[in-house]
Amino acid sequence: MTQNRPLLNDMRSTPRVHGGGRNREALVEKARQAITDGSRSFAMASTLFRKATRERVWLLYAWCRRCDDLADGQDMGGALGNQAGIEDRVQAIRVLTRRALEGQPTADPAFDSFGLVAAEMGLNKDMSDDVIAGFAMDAAEFRPKGKKDVLRYCYHVAGAVGVMMARVMQAPDDSDVYDRACDLGIAFQLSNIVRDVVEDDAGGRCYLPVEWLADAGLDSGDFADPDNRFALAAVSARMVDLMEVYEAAARMGAARLSFRNRWAIYAAARIYGAIGRKVRSRGQLAWDSRTRIGRMAKIGHVAAALGDAVINRPSPPAQWPEYTRSDLRPIKGW
Repeated sequence: MTQNRPLLNDMRSTPRVHGGGRNREALVEKARQAITDGSRSFAMASTLFRKATRERVWLLYAWCRRCDDLADGQDMGGALGNQAGIEDRVQAIRVLTRRALEGQPTADPAFDSFGLVAAEMGLNKDMSDDVIAGFAMDAAEFRPKGKKDVLRYCYHVAGAVGVMMARVMQAPDDSDVYDRACDLGIAFQLSNIVRDVVEDDAGGRCYLPVEWLADAGLDSGDFADPDNRFALAAVSARMVDLMEVYEAAARMGAARLSFRNRWAIYAAARIYGAIGRKVRSRGQLAWDSRTRIGRMAKIGHVAAALGDAVINRPSPPAQWPEYTRSDLRPIKGW
């Protein structure tokens, strides 16, 4: 008589194939479309990487963009959507990201893209958890009290992505290089904050430190009102000054990258830095229309970045960041 085996022994787990079993070329093409639609500035800079690195950068970006859109109820950025249920959406991001890292299909090309690039380049759960923590901060209606608070938020939503970018670029395995990659992400996010401050306020969010608003005589409830734009411009200028501290520090790390990688990073730094500086120069008019860097200006920044990459002797910062990765990450490690 044949003995029946327990049902558990007959069950088969889902085959583990990083990328969800999808064709790699198809994932890369979807990721290329995502970066083209989601960030023209970074899309231009990304073309400077070598093909293998460029594709992996796109794969990583696709995950970041999709997570951001899911958390914020957006489609390729833009105005914030309905924030009801954001906690559930952040939990969905956690589950899908974990499945992607485990080599399980996610039914979402952006998460499958992350699983693929994570397997190829050794990205891990600690790294992705640090990014997802930024979305959880938004779900908890985070508002920064002081400078360190806003920098901690910038670390999670952008600095931690910079750390993953350094791994994707196969940067030297050196803590200082990864710190500088984190600094660049923080600089990018500070630039984004000042550009989008009025849009964020319309969505019920504020990433300007409450203490800095108070210094300018502003209240967190009405700081974005048109009558307060002179004072708001002063607070934003302080944010751009802080951006430039992190931008200058980041250049020291970029100098240690291979030529094509540092050219791309110098170009991205110039373009995003230009956004922040343009907001500062526009003063109280900065939010009458969205601050943009035109295509020809971007090409100029790419050309200037080529010179930066060839000479590769960035000036040491006049001031180093007060807080860096180890100060801003809640737990020690990456």
